[in-house]
Amino acid sequence: MNSPIHKVFGPAGVAFSVFAFAATAACTAGCTNNSNDPYTPTPVYSGKKASLPAAPSLPTTPLKSGDAFTVYGAGHHFRSIVHNKEVTSKEVSIVGYIVESNIPKAPACAVHPTGKKDPDTCTDIPLPMFAIADVKGDTKGAMIKVVGWARNFAVIYDAMKEYSKVKAGNKPKELVKDGATDVPFPLPAVGAKVKITGMYNYSATVSSGMVADPINGVLTYKSVEVLEPAPEAAAFAKRL
Repeated sequence: MNSPIHKVFGPAGVAFSVFAFAATAACTAGCTNNSNDPYTPTPVYSGKKASLPAAPSLPTTPLKSGDAFTVYGAGHHFRSIVHNKEVTSKEVSIVGYIVESNIPKAPACAVHPTGKKDPDTCTDIPLPMFAIADVKGDTKGAMIKVVGWARNFAVIYDAMKEYSKVKAGNKPKELVKDGATDVPFPLPAVGAKVKITGMYNYSATVSSGMVADPINGVLTYKSVEVLEPAPEAAAFAKRL
């Protein structure tokens, strides 16, 4: 007849008992709080100090300039889930310096009076556009492209011819028309500070094509106010 001890402490039981004993011993050794031991403070670390990167500087550019957005402010709202509709659901005004223009880069074959056909070999002609930024001359930071102020370079050619007749300090009696759009006077030139009003969104579609910029957005021109004139008037690579 097997003894009760053998029934309780078989091979598996022995292993269980040993495990339980070890766990109890470990808890007894590690779980005591040694409440009777005196407190020994840890000395302050005196080794080499950690090398941490400097805290990043936050943008100081304001979101708005008067009643108009800055380029930074418009872009901030444009990329914001919360504020996107504030700049894309209605006309907005954005203030900035013209830092780029493709008038000087216009293909020579596309520079001619309206009504004249481009040569068949004249292809890949870009839409007339310029870009504004918050800092004068800054082409490395955020820029917003502006289109829709002239459908092609032939329109700009006509406007340049007409506006050249206006005496310094005066304004033309009538602006050159491009359909329903008034071609701006003076023509957009690098260095001018302007306040552009129009529709702002991911892309812009005009009669002669489309341009898109999902990061900074595109402004479709409606009107412009020149706050500071450009040092030189807009001109094609080959002056008229």
